[in-house]
Amino acid sequence: MIEDASLEDLMAQAAAKRDALFGRNISYSRKVFIPLTKLCRDVCHYCTFAERPRAGHAAYLSAEEVLAIARAGEAAGCTEALFTLGDKPELRYRAAREELDALGQDSTISYLRDMCALVLKETSLLPHVNPGVMTREDIASLRPVSASAGVMLESTSERLCHQGGPHYGSPDKHPAVRLDTLRLAGELAVPFTTGILIGIGETRRERLDALEAIRDLHLQYGHIQEVIVQNFRAKPSTKMADGDEPDLDDLCWTIAAARLILPDDVHVQAPPNLSPGVYQKLINAGIDDWGGVSPVTPDHVNPEAPWPELDALARRTAEMGKILVARLPVYPAWIAAPDRWLDKKVAPRVLQNADAEGWARDDAWAPGLTFAPKPRATLLSEADPAVERIIGRAMEGRRLEEAEIVRLFAARDADYDRILTAADDLRRATSGEVIRYVVNRNINYTNICYYRCKFCAFSKGKTHEALRGTPYDLDMQEIVRRSEEAWERGATEVCLQGGIHPDYTGETYISICKAIKAAVPGMHIHAFSPLEVFQGAATLGVSIAELLSRLKEAGLGTLPGTAAEILDDEIRAIICPDKINTAQWVEVIGTAHRLGLRTTSTIMYGHVEGPLNWARHLLVLRDLQAETGGITEFVPLPFVHMEAPMYLRGLARKGPTLREAILMHAVARLVLHPLITNIQTSWVKMGPEGAAMCLNAGANDLGGTLMNESISRAAGTQHGQEFPPEEMERLIHSIGRVPSLRDTTYGSVGNERRIKSFNAPELAPVVQTPPKRVAAE
Repeated sequence: MIEDASLEDLMAQAAAKRDALFGRNISYSRKVFIPLTKLCRDVCHYCTFAERPRAGHAAYLSAEEVLAIARAGEAAGCTEALFTLGDKPELRYRAAREELDALGQDSTISYLRDMCALVLKETSLLPHVNPGVMTREDIASLRPVSASAGVMLESTSERLCHQGGPHYGSPDKHPAVRLDTLRLAGELAVPFTTGILIGIGETRRERLDALEAIRDLHLQYGHIQEVIVQNFRAKPSTKMADGDEPDLDDLCWTIAAARLILPDDVHVQAPPNLSPGVYQKLINAGIDDWGGVSPVTPDHVNPEAPWPELDALARRTAEMGKILVARLPVYPAWIAAPDRWLDKKVAPRVLQNADAEGWARDDAWAPGLTFAPKPRATLLSEADPAVERIIGRAMEGRRLEEAEIVRLFAARDADYDRILTAADDLRRATSGEVIRYVVNRNINYTNICYYRCKFCAFSKGKTHEALRGTPYDLDMQEIVRRSEEAWERGATEVCLQGGIHPDYTGETYISICKAIKAAVPGMHIHAFSPLEVFQGAATLGVSIAELLSRLKEAGLGTLPGTAAEILDDEIRAIICPDKINTAQWVEVIGTAHRLGLRTTSTIMYGHVEGPLNWARHLLVLRDLQAETGGITEFVPLPFVHMEAPMYLRGLARKGPTLREAILMHAVARLVLHPLITNIQTSWVKMGPEGAAMCLNAGANDLGGTLMNESISRAAGTQHGQEFPPEEMERLIHSIGRVPSLRDTTYGSVGNERRIKSFNAPELAPVVQTPPKRVAAE
């Protein structure tokens, strides 16, 4: 079919397949090129990269030179350190052997391994190695210090290795040898790059043979991430200096053939610097990746062909209706299975650099950091019609499908802008221009917890000072004092949550409610997560409904819908395996609603989960609200990574990116419409600037002033413990909205409370009561 089809038909089929697989995205890797050595034992007739030893010139880059290049790349925002080098020069040149001896190295591969380890240790870059043909031992030794590897197959034609052919005299270019390297990489589960070089004397049939050989290896091992279709460029001072270069039609034919032959999960790449000015044709032929592009170093293999400037590449890509997306040297599908594809020493670095879909993080922002996030330019003029259809269904109040929600979370550029605009339009239609907030106080009565949630930096051991701080267990007097002080400062609500203390029972929670109500009858008690309720009922041997009824009688007004994290048991099994599951969380919240206790709802996102898990979570909340109607608001809580145990152990990302965090608010507005009408943004985690961006993307609530905030602070947030009403209203006015003080259930608040909250005295120092056993000592 490929050989008989017209070029126009072939390209149309290839582009259609690409669009069905990868949508609007065209990816690239922001890399720095590290030519560890230009000595090579092979003598390819088209190559200007390989050099002979020269007196006074080192055969290898020094460690200092390697690190200087890597740090320059890091400073320029690169994520990949591409190590390219000649093949086994020590087998041909004495100078290489002597320099390796002086460096204390057994081989070029061993030196490469040490330099990868150096870059991995001293920078944030991910090494990708391209050292030519490798043995099993070579590949195994490089796997712990590199994210991915590659070798160009170039061709499966043995003819090209015969006398007069471009590979004559190059033992490492024999197809069987190179195919064996590809096979070994598959057996060792290394994410791998390969490709073909066209225009060096091979026939089109031989190109297809090479693509089929790559396909077959990938079907067996699943490790081929990308296939490069590289066009031969004639270079002066080479044996092929006068050779004919393949024309554009020939290149496009081969790209289209590659797209149609290769499996769906293999990416097809064409280097943009080798085909300047014809990007439109390459995209129309079916590529979905531009390969590595460096803002720092030249293409040492093709020095005559400068890299395109990245902003220009983004514009040219957008002219074709595509979005330029930065990736890592490991593609998203392989990042999604780190236990299989990444060494345990490399996986943490990959996760730190990745977003929820597995692409490269697109800025340095993270929840809890104080620097202002920067908005990004939009290059496309229109949103994807598929996105428009999904938005239309959401605006009509329909229940979206998981796949539709996942598509919304993948939005970038014009799609992203359209979702934010639609969400804000829906916010305006639902709640007008009013932004609400509540004056409240957080009281975290203990940080002692016998659960071991991997994301939590708040909980401590019971009787000793843990690495993450001192354990405490507030006595009732201090809980009441803080409640009274909050009332005097204009609060209408106290929000009480804590660790699951091994000595606490359901009676503990009932006593807390009674004590607060006795001291401050007008205070609304918003308290106890579904986990605390579930555990409290178990300690008393009563049903959830019975404990909730007793708590309500004791003065409980509403419940926080926390402990939700991600309402998908696949993720809960990873991050909180001993915690209540999704069904149990829904049972507690649903029971509360049926007893007349309203609740909030939350999501804690940006760690190990992804858009599919977010979609499932939102649908759980929507379906629950459709049944009970008891949820007052939805509160996205982005994961604050700095002190979180699972991040410190290399098991989690750095929280959501700014794009993902804002999308969470916007997509939630669409997905939950018209059932949950209030979307709240967390100033503690998003910061004032980030919160303002969310308020322009579907959110209509700033939450509470808090007075004290312990949980996010323990995780490392740099934002304060209190956001006073004056500052709340200043922020709301700054975006052209109208502030409104509310109570917990979105009722109005009297002027007396407002006056007190705007003239609040300084908080008295808090007393963190030590655990009783420690106090006794």
